[in-house]
Amino acid sequence: MAQRENTDPQKMEKIVSLCKSKGFIYQSAELYGGLNGCWDYGPLGAELKRNLKEYWWRKNVQERDDILGMDGSILTHQAVLTASGHVGGFSDPMCDCLLSKARLRADQIEPQTGTAYHYTGASHSESGWSVEKPFSVLIDPSANQDENKARKTAKQYYAQFLSDKQIAPKKLELAGETTTEEVDTTQYNPENGSLLTEPREFNLMFQTKMGASSDDNDPNAVAYLRPETAQTIFVQYKNVLDSSRVKLPFGIAQIGKAFRNEINPRNFTFRSREFEQMEIEFFCRPEDGLRLTDEWLEARLSFYEEIGIPRTKLHILDVPDGERAHYSAKTYDIEYEFPFGIQELEGVAYRGAYDLTKHQDHSGKNIEYFDEETKERFIPHVVEPSAGCDRTVLALLCESYEVEDLTKEGGKKDERTVMRFKPCIAPIKAAILPLLKNKPELVAKAKEVQHLLQPFMNVFYDEAAAIGRRYRRQDEIGTPFCIAIDFETLGEEGPNGEDLTDTVTIRHRDSMEQERVAIKDLLPWLLERIR
Repeated sequence: MAQRENTDPQKMEKIVSLCKSKGFIYQSAELYGGLNGCWDYGPLGAELKRNLKEYWWRKNVQERDDILGMDGSILTHQAVLTASGHVGGFSDPMCDCLLSKARLRADQIEPQTGTAYHYTGASHSESGWSVEKPFSVLIDPSANQDENKARKTAKQYYAQFLSDKQIAPKKLELAGETTTEEVDTTQYNPENGSLLTEPREFNLMFQTKMGASSDDNDPNAVAYLRPETAQTIFVQYKNVLDSSRVKLPFGIAQIGKAFRNEINPRNFTFRSREFEQMEIEFFCRPEDGLRLTDEWLEARLSFYEEIGIPRTKLHILDVPDGERAHYSAKTYDIEYEFPFGIQELEGVAYRGAYDLTKHQDHSGKNIEYFDEETKERFIPHVVEPSAGCDRTVLALLCESYEVEDLTKEGGKKDERTVMRFKPCIAPIKAAILPLLKNKPELVAKAKEVQHLLQPFMNVFYDEAAAIGRRYRRQDEIGTPFCIAIDFETLGEEGPNGEDLTDTVTIRHRDSMEQERVAIKDLLPWLLERIR
């Protein structure tokens, strides 16, 4: 079992750098300093993400008889989120560090024990400046910290209120120093010992106003950017049931944007304020819920293997009682070994009848399921596999990235960067490479091959630089197949005297081996391998 805290920051830095330089992911609004927690997908990133979503949709909707798709609106009626418990309940208790202004989750601060140094204010006798504000610093004697550290930290805090910024903090005089012994306190910032503000609730939802003439004080004009895609499915469950004539068990799938005003976006695209979910709400009879939760867990693990994330890098957290959402009778977190530690990719939760019951109660509309065989009426239970699309893209980038040492014994150092995407996920399926760009007949044949493949897959035409360098460029962006058009393609005799007219050389990214394939067979050959 991998250590949860094992990290490889250097690898992560290289992946972030490659993502920008090759056009996978850019910082949003970088031209203006960047929009924190928001990311833009470049040409290759857009293709990678689209391929992931299309594969997920094909496996979960197109190839199944018991799951239907929908696409709900992002703007969400406040009554929907009131019923679900998000309005008034979707918030985190937050504290601010009085020294650094960093914002911390109050429920995630580790308890600390030490000596607290309390002060009533500070002054500067030469200028006559003074300030009266209570402040305290926690020091840990076991870490070789003493009163000098406490006083230095306190002076840095009070220096924030100086009108003359030329006065150095060390020249300040502290007032009213007293001490207390603290045990398992969460009132101090573990990073610097500074006192924190009292916890207060921070709303994680983005609120907006509906209508051009809506008054700022009109509560009926309030709407929200949805914090999850699930609720748009729950409120349309009955319409899908009635219009599609499905029977339990069945699911509704959706891929869509969700928005959360994250306090501290971090780890590249892993925790963002705008993100995309790939979610299924699978409706079932109450007695089938726990069994289906286990079945969905296995189905989701198999999916990740299919797209190139091995099961050995995945970890299953059976969320214990007391840590699950209050409505959940069972929750599994599927976690991946990112370079910044083991973190969640997807949750598989047994939500029971909580959501549909809440919407029936708040709306006053009957959304019970009627079983024609047993003549029963009941609220279905729900199993929810909910995957983060952006997190999965990031996992694919991390898993595919490799720097391979190809140095031959006694030779010059030779490394190649390669992204080992599965062909079904790779942004570009094949690169079309004429051997020489100054031979019109080679270029014409290469264009012919390009036009043959373009209607069926994303291909890339490249005629610049030596073909070996072009191979390496395609390795770096994860193209699984390079198709070279050479003089044998035009009818020149092959190395063993064979006729290779209208055949091409296909070079495999991972093994770097090559084989000849007839142009007439090229399309089915590729389609078989990129599905």
